[in-house]
Amino acid sequence: MASPIRILTAVPICDGHDSAINTINLEFIRHGIEVVYLGYHRSVGDIVRAAIQEDVRAIGISSYNGGHIEFFAEVIALLRKRGANDIKVFGGGGGTITHQDAAAMKRKGVDNIFFAGTSLAQMTDYVRKHYGKPRKRSRPRSPDQELPQKLTEIEDAYAAGRKHRARKAQSKIRSPQGVHPSRRAIRNTRVVGFTGPGGAGKTTLIDELVLRFLNQSPQGRIAILSHDPSVIGEGALLGDRATMINSQNDRVFMRSMATRGEAGGLSPATQDCLALLARSGFDYVIIETVGTGQEAMPFQKTGLVDQTVLVMNPDYGSRLQLQKIVMLDLADIVVVNKSDLQRARTAHTEIEQRLEQNRRDQRLIDTVAKRHRDAGVDELFKLISRGSK
Repeated sequence: MASPIRILTAVPICDGHDSAINTINLEFIRHGIEVVYLGYHRSVGDIVRAAIQEDVRAIGISSYNGGHIEFFAEVIALLRKRGANDIKVFGGGGGTITHQDAAAMKRKGVDNIFFAGTSLAQMTDYVRKHYGKPRKRSRPRSPDQELPQKLTEIEDAYAAGRKHRARKAQSKIRSPQGVHPSRRAIRNTRVVGFTGPGGAGKTTLIDELVLRFLNQSPQGRIAILSHDPSVIGEGALLGDRATMINSQNDRVFMRSMATRGEAGGLSPATQDCLALLARSGFDYVIIETVGTGQEAMPFQKTGLVDQTVLVMNPDYGSRLQLQKIVMLDLADIVVVNKSDLQRARTAHTEIEQRLEQNRRDQRLIDTVAKRHRDAGVDELFKLISRGSK
């Protein structure tokens, strides 16, 4: 089976109109398309960086605030400057983009503009027809382009049932700095796994940790491998980027993956993709699972995770529920996020008692990831940094 079509959708900077794009995203997903949603108020640089890292077939831009001719043109110009000519651009804007504007935009390289009244079925058919075919690639200009393409090769190999090709794809890769990773570089990459139920705030917490890393290491680089759920043959909304602010940075590499029917919160290709990232010269690689249930043990198979962090919401139910959560036995660090909520103190006490039964050196931390300069997030960052090799 071929891999699903991957596209990126976004709303331009100074534009907060996201109702239309959210509706369109859902329609794409229903028809087997994997959508990396970047969110609204996104700059040209943010969009192009994400599109290259995600190795998407096309970028769909929803623009309702004007300035669309210039904005679309700048996206295309930056794609070409970075050697990503194979990533196409399409979009729409209800009644704000006129037919005359659309003609000018097409002359600048935009594939297509959807006008008010275009049906969702027409949009979906267009994407599947124009971006579902094999594409012609030019040789990557830089390691930053080569790495995303290698990750795509790994995912494609698993989708086609050819795992040996996945191993081959990750066997040769230059580091993002342009130096082939040595054994020393591999040892110096720390891999931290984050898991926990949906809505616990994993993505926001990771984004805050990224901010602290960037501030502490002016020359450092960090990679994030995030996961969202999907079933075989269906699409997926890969939306973690939409809630990330600090991770919109050239020193942060992020790749979104759909589970494609795999149980446990990861993708069939995760292990090989993680191995590739771990030997590509990053200081840290963070892997985030989908929202997981009581039985999930997502990091026990890979052997590449140095440290596991379980992120929980204070409102998990009764004490009996704690006895059922397997990751409480396995996690190195347990985080009670959203600890400003009413039940947080009780949750901390109950989880602490549960961890004491394990008789392991586990740490329990309270955080409010959305809070600026949260002391709990600072403590978590120190714990992760302290464990660095």
